[in-house]
Amino acid sequence: MIDRSPIRFIIIKSTEGDSHLDARFRENFYNAKEAGFIRGVYHFWSNNSPARRQAYFFLAMIHLQPGDLPPVLDVEHKPKNISTEEFQQNVLTWLHIVEDRYHVKPIIYTYYKFKDLYLSDSRFDDYPYWIAHYYVDQMEYKGKWKFWQHTDAGKLPGISGYVDLDIYNGSFYDLQQLLVPEAKPAQEAGSTSRDSTDAASLSDPALLPSEE
Repeated sequence: MIDRSPIRFIIIKSTEGDSHLDARFRENFYNAKEAGFIRGVYHFWSNNSPARRQAYFFLAMIHLQPGDLPPVLDVEHKPKNISTEEFQQNVLTWLHIVEDRYHVKPIIYTYYKFKDLYLSDSRFDDYPYWIAHYYVDQMEYKGKWKFWQHTDAGKLPGISGYVDLDIYNGSFYDLQQLLVPEAKPAQEAGSTSRDSTDAASLSDPALLPSEE
């Protein structure tokens, strides 16, 4: 299947908030690996649940393996009743908890205007970005990015509905360097916890649909 397809990676919806696991997640996650794709998962951020609870729910439900893409946080809305600084701290709480588990920086998915408005703080500079900007030949976002979601109306053989299509900004070798690494023994990892505070190809990727 993969030999006849330009698709090289698939990113699947997994969790939302602190209690929802996508009904098709386990099937999609298993099938992606069986088909030979690099797979990834994304958590859809909810402004109605504490960041810490969302992070621990994600970690309880999702078990990534070496060779998978880093966890993805899909964040698209800021609540009106809190400051930008408080919102940023909430997002960082999720990122730090999940990073401590997998020893790799999570990917942040958002659209380019939201990134400029609410996630431009330097504390987010080291995180890989997956930017959504549809129906244009070139993104208007001028910052660094790893993935570009360029349409939400793609079509792929074997999938009846529309799929999101994404492009990776780099070579296949670069993509492989981004993946979850092999686990290190605890004494070697030397990590310190900070918990105190779409299917796709290199030139034309995509995201599996979820069941809401």
